[in-house]
Amino acid sequence: MADYTALVEAGSALAELLRETLTPEPIGNRELIALCSPHECGNNQLTLYLYQAEEDTQGQPGGYYQVSQELQRIRPARYNLRFLVTAHSKAPDQMKEADRYRITGAALQVLRDHPVLDAKYLSGSLAEQNAEIHVVLEKTNLDQLLRIWNNNSSAFKLSFVVLLTGVEIDSRRERRVSRVADVEIHTREKPQGGMR
Repeated sequence: MADYTALVEAGSALAELLRETLTPEPIGNRELIALCSPHECGNNQLTLYLYQAEEDTQGQPGGYYQVSQELQRIRPARYNLRFLVTAHSKAPDQMKEADRYRITGAALQVLRDHPVLDAKYLSGSLAEQNAEIHVVLEKTNLDQLLRIWNNNSSAFKLSFVVLLTGVEIDSRRERRVSRVADVEIHTREKPQGGMR
């Protein structure tokens, strides 16, 4: 059963994949990869910012499913999560851009090589349900990226978008159903004398 914590669990799994594969090179310390806004990056060198969560209704059955003999629950909702991935650098000015490019290139390489998040990165309710979270490097035009960045007066930094699919959150809406105990069948007798 995937709980409302699935969003943070999915983001943490993505961050954990990057921490394991990008340290110690090109990022020296795993704590420098964090779930946070690129505008408030602190000392982080790579930030993952969830900026959109949308329900994926394509091909998903609706309605209730049977939980037990007398209980039904609304089917889980499936979500697509979009993360803005941004590299940051504390290097001297003349080396900042090259440092950001190295980190961005390494992150792109890792995410392209891992189209599904390995179970070892999952935790909480996603781990319990053996979720299959797909990782897609989404094509995002510059206008969309600038719209995300323009919410703040900070300068635009090289970024890309990662789409996670297959994140489910169970419903708490349930209904009780009772078994059929009696059935009455009524038949009509045919009239005597044939057809008229």
